[in-house]
Amino acid sequence: MAKKQKKQQSGGTPATVALTAAGTAYTVHSYDHDPSHPSYGEEAAEAMGVSPDRVFKTLVADVDGTLTVAVVPVAGQLDLKALASAVGGKRAAMADPSLAERTTGYVRGGISPLGQRKRLPTVLDASASAHATICVSAGRRGVEVELSPEDLAELTEAVVAPIGRA
Repeated sequence: MAKKQKKQQSGGTPATVALTAAGTAYTVHSYDHDPSHPSYGEEAAEAMGVSPDRVFKTLVADVDGTLTVAVVPVAGQLDLKALASAVGGKRAAMADPSLAERTTGYVRGGISPLGQRKRLPTVLDASASAHATICVSAGRRGVEVELSPEDLAELTEAVVAPIGRA
């Protein structure tokens, strides 16, 4: 019995471990990930029955040579110019996916803004503030965490700026 409990406790992701360690209130939502779905974020919103405006995707971009995390609604797209501006940069481009995976410690479709292997500068889209809670990846495909946007911004030391576009 003790062995089973230990296994359950270690079943978290670095994101949920970070949230628990910080004493932050959050809810985990799990669903069966379909590898054939064309969009990880839209799949999460559909599976959880949550508006795509409240489900945020985590993207990694290169801003003037610095990897930077952008957290934007799955219903829209990242405005790279706005991202660069939000962190005082000039140019931004999407990071190489394998570099993003190696740096964050997560796989594409499961990159969480929380509990990353290396803490990266983070920008949270300002639209998050319109919601009491938002959902972001918990660090594994098919697992999301729901928390307040204020807690997410605080834990990731995020700049909050309008970086998304419809």
